[in-house]
Amino acid sequence: MSWKTPSPRVRELIRQGAEIALNPPAEWLAELDAATLTGQARQQIAADPVLAAGTRQTNRSNLLFWAAANVRAPGEPVPANDTEAPLSVARDLIRRGLDESALDAYRAGESVAVRLWTQVACSLTTDSEELRELLDVSLRSIAAFVDDTVSAISVRMRAERDELTRGTHAERRETVALLLEGAPITRRRAESRLGYGLEPTHTAAIVWTDAPDADLRHLDRAADSLAEAAGQARPLNILASAATRWVWVHGGPDTDRLRAALDRLPGVRIALGSTMPGIDGFRRSHLDALTTQQMLTRLTSPSRLASHHEVELVALLTADPERADRFVNRTLGGLETAPPEVVESLRVFIAEQCNATRAAVRLFTHRNTLLRRLARAERLLPRPLAEHTVEVGAALEVLRWRGRP
Repeated sequence: MSWKTPSPRVRELIRQGAEIALNPPAEWLAELDAATLTGQARQQIAADPVLAAGTRQTNRSNLLFWAAANVRAPGEPVPANDTEAPLSVARDLIRRGLDESALDAYRAGESVAVRLWTQVACSLTTDSEELRELLDVSLRSIAAFVDDTVSAISVRMRAERDELTRGTHAERRETVALLLEGAPITRRRAESRLGYGLEPTHTAAIVWTDAPDADLRHLDRAADSLAEAAGQARPLNILASAATRWVWVHGGPDTDRLRAALDRLPGVRIALGSTMPGIDGFRRSHLDALTTQQMLTRLTSPSRLASHHEVELVALLTADPERADRFVNRTLGGLETAPPEVVESLRVFIAEQCNATRAAVRLFTHRNTLLRRLARAERLLPRPLAEHTVEVGAALEVLRWRGRP
């Protein structure tokens, strides 16, 4: 594409606009994220917390990369953004079995960026000729930047695909994929390729991080800690992406021991599946772990360790977030925003089958203190607790996994 350097006045206008874009308002970023993470084609990316976090990080990287280039050299061509953020997402897309069609998120982001930039441009000048030249140069710049970046990322994805189709890792990943899909691979052959027995009971786990500055070596350490908590020497550890491991261990891990290990591994999170026997249990436990991970992401839960048996009800209740919000609001009324100690007291009281003595012991508080908190909670509920104890308990569990209290 031939490139004509704009006039000095338009170069100055582009620089001013780029400085605005270097400090984007929160609503810009929210709109970019919504555009790149919605729609049927991007559903798999949005449902995966690592891919979704990587996409959000890439949106910011692309915006700041283009803006910074135009502050330095207004109106000049901007090279492709081949920094770590988009390259990391490219690796993860391939390791999830996705292809270059996933890059249509860049086009969705481009359409939002063009509209936002046009608004900025119109605020910089009222001269129609200046505005025409400004938009002509800058919109061509945005389109060329996105095209070049998508091309660079496509090359990286092809290289990553070639790497994954060679060697032992590819064989183990392929074997796991066959087992999860229910393909007709014999147990003996699968065990030989994986180095992992499939007859005993299994607990699957998703070990991941969505922290941009996390030490990825901690993921494998967390997988080893999971095996130790289950009384094993080593787990079956599959590299699902740069920031995700699919892990299986025999039996069930000691979650208290595992939680203590996580305290030494900042940024790492673990979603545990159910504990089930045989090849079907291998598959089912993994799907349960995925459900657990997706629920934590959907609720933006701060919890770093969760088991499927703990969250199964909440996962079902929150599959539709808007309906879940309405359910919690209708069921809890004013209790939803009550002090954490009041909310937690009622949750534990219900979990202890409405036994105040046991609840007080579990909360390490005096029974009379507990009774006062329960009385306050009762006043805040829209209906008496005795009339809908199960519903209140379920709504409080949703609050708990959202991070309250």
